[in-house]
Amino acid sequence: MPRYEYRCRTCDDTFELSRPMAESGDPADCPSGHSDTVKLLSAVAVGGSAKSGPAPAAAGSGGGCCGGGCCG
Repeated sequence: MPRYEYRCRTCDDTFELSRPMAESGDPADCPSGHSDTVKLLSAVAVGGSAKSGPAPAAAGSGGGCCGGGCCG
């Protein structure tokens, strides 16, 4: 079951709850009993075993802001 992080606006405490995705936006009381909470955006950690550097650029791409297409 996914874990979601919330912050209480009353006491500024941060806490996590495990709940189904369908309930992720439902109100959540903080451990101190306050109901004025907000769900935080969390970075997703993805595990892997890749040992190489960044992906190579495609042949013919000039880099830049859009692969070279909009930089003149």
